[in-house]
Amino acid sequence: MKIVLTEPLGISKEKLDALAAPLVREGHSFMAYDAPAETEAELVRRCAGADILMIANHRLPESAIRACPNLRFVSVAFVGYDHVDVKACQSLGARIANTAGYCDDAVAELAVGLALACLRRFADCHRAVQSGGSSAGLRGFELAGKTVGIIGTGAIGQRTAQLFSAFHCRLLGYSRHVRPEAEALGIRYISLAELLRESDIVSLHTPLTDETRGLIGEEELSLMKKGAVLVNTARGPIVDSAALAAALREGRLSAGIDVYEKDPPLAADHPLMGVPNLICTPHIGFNTVESIERRAAMAFENVTAFLEGKPVRLVV
Repeated sequence: MKIVLTEPLGISKEKLDALAAPLVREGHSFMAYDAPAETEAELVRRCAGADILMIANHRLPESAIRACPNLRFVSVAFVGYDHVDVKACQSLGARIANTAGYCDDAVAELAVGLALACLRRFADCHRAVQSGGSSAGLRGFELAGKTVGIIGTGAIGQRTAQLFSAFHCRLLGYSRHVRPEAEALGIRYISLAELLRESDIVSLHTPLTDETRGLIGEEELSLMKKGAVLVNTARGPIVDSAALAAALREGRLSAGIDVYEKDPPLAADHPLMGVPNLICTPHIGFNTVESIERRAAMAFENVTAFLEGKPVRLVV
């Protein structure tokens, strides 16, 4: 089999070689590229003739897939796979697997960290010390005992709920599906409006779909308690950035945001640039040393399992 890794996975060459070694020993051809393709034409050239493709979060368009008439499998080192032309893969009979679960802990930990940063005003405290100031006016709030609303109760939402429960938080949930395993964690399902009204912290963990795009807009933000915290480590377009910026400027809410309509750097005129009551991180939720190494291992595990006739993590 000709196996091509079209872009880097964020691990060292030594670790990459170790992961690829079993495939090479089995007689498969393995080619890895240490930088993303700069043009679609270059990507097509890299993919040409491959039986198995391995990618991360860069596009895999129809043109690249058509360059692989014998394509059998695509291993996506990412949870989402909307950057892959699924129909083109299906037309060739190629299966697709992802690496769901690789960053559950990383994202959940960041969500709790952003909530704490808002409640204890980490950014303001940092600026006070660096400017020679004191703690005057910087009294914060405890996380213990707060009501946390989890929107999207899949694997990451559930892991986030577990971490918040360690702080003795009351857990509410809103999702398309009621999950018994989430209820077992203490999550009580209610309507979205009720969750927004009752929660001190609202943490978003839903995928981006037609139904969730703009899920949190001006009307929804107006339902939240004065002083509540909104945390988004899911997808940027789930929240109306302009509406959120207005609520932050009015001082009604604070927010911890890791995701945007497009990954940073943000344009100077982006609604969230320069607004108060906001902690921003540049889409780092998934990006820890442990999660990136876990992701790479899972991507290769996908390939090995497929070759052995026991595919795992199939999404298509």
